[in-house]
Amino acid sequence: MIQQYPSRLLEQAVQEFSRLPGIGRKTALRLVLHLLRQDEEDVVRFSEAVATMRREVKFCRVCHNISDTDVCPICSDQRRDASTICVVENIQDVMAIENTQQFHGLYHVLGGLISPMDGIGPSDLEIESLVARVTGSADVSSATVKEVILALSSTMEGDTTNFYIYRKLAPTGVNVSIIARGIAVGNELEYTDEVTLGRSIINRTPFEGK
Repeated sequence: MIQQYPSRLLEQAVQEFSRLPGIGRKTALRLVLHLLRQDEEDVVRFSEAVATMRREVKFCRVCHNISDTDVCPICSDQRRDASTICVVENIQDVMAIENTQQFHGLYHVLGGLISPMDGIGPSDLEIESLVARVTGSADVSSATVKEVILALSSTMEGDTTNFYIYRKLAPTGVNVSIIARGIAVGNELEYTDEVTLGRSIINRTPFEGK
């Protein structure tokens, strides 16, 4: 392999940065050169922050959101409505909904969507742990769950996952609702503006299972 840059160490750093999502080799080179211009202490602090994050970050044992502790700040907040659970695809969606300041219940992060084309089935997601929370068989909360809000992307995979969860929760008798379709079909939740997303949460409707 022909070396592109005057330094092998520089090339290795560019290679690692370019592995990040959305970062091409040109952007990676700019980032690496920027770090080279910084004080060594700043670069060490940057690298240590990343390493510490990777080593010590946890996933909440209740909702599977990221956390510094076993139970995340949202799940441990006594002011939240524990009777309502909002089901989302990923951690970014929790952040997006929280930014609307329109939802005051708890969350459940699935960790993806059902997608046979990508080899992702129900067993690969946190669906059984959701059912356990609703039925009260999970040793995570004493609160009775009254409503589950399906806040997944308006895609084929999102609709498939919605229907599967609805079928799994149907025997429990819990109210299952879905966010209003103010979000364009095919859009992902994390890229929806806060006003539209907030209204979609407020104007949620019962899930009909169709």
